[in-house]
Amino acid sequence: MNIVITGASKGFGRAIAQIFAEKGNTLLLTSRKEADLQKVKEDLTKNPDTCKVLVKAADLSVPEQAKAFGQWVLEQVGAPDILVNNAGLFNPGNILSEAEGSLDEMIHVNLYSAYHLTRTVLPAMMAKKSGHIFNICSIASLAAYDNGGAYSISKFALYGFSKNLRKELMPEGIKVTHVIPGAAYTDSWSGSGIDPKRIMEAEDIAKLIKAASELSVQACVEEIVMRPQLGDL
Repeated sequence: MNIVITGASKGFGRAIAQIFAEKGNTLLLTSRKEADLQKVKEDLTKNPDTCKVLVKAADLSVPEQAKAFGQWVLEQVGAPDILVNNAGLFNPGNILSEAEGSLDEMIHVNLYSAYHLTRTVLPAMMAKKSGHIFNICSIASLAAYDNGGAYSISKFALYGFSKNLRKELMPEGIKVTHVIPGAAYTDSWSGSGIDPKRIMEAEDIAKLIKAASELSVQACVEEIVMRPQLGDL
């Protein structure tokens, strides 16, 4: 399978890449920093009998770069079998006190990246009449919470994008899954003082994405909602 993962150098993206790093798969990975991508590629291909990994650094918050990355994917492998829209950024804040431009930044990173990349590769997927798109939303997509601000607004928007996409692609043979994780231990929590055992692991989300991708063509997991066992923080 040809699997595209954005925000692939750390956190959820890296965990998802790791779980799909199987012989016969080709992973097409992107994040902003070339050095981080090369490290992921090195780690995933230490075993020569594993997957093929192609990497390309891009800032997907810039529409032109998101579209260019999509074109690169099409040039490398054609229509992807799986697209994981995971690129994201979290800056805590309240609407009235967060820095000017916070909403623009969150919308560009958390929504426009997925929107423009998906639109670029979708015609090829539709021509193939197959594929699966996973949009990594957030518990913040479902309910407002303290210090959510622009981040929560952008994740609500991503959830709306994903739900619309699911409706539009039902007759096209393309699955769409809204992934809605609560707190999971990634770099965002590093230095926060949170006990890693209090929240989920990034690998938990990756395992469910892989399981959802392996169902029959007649079945589509529309939403994956995950929370820590002890509930949200």
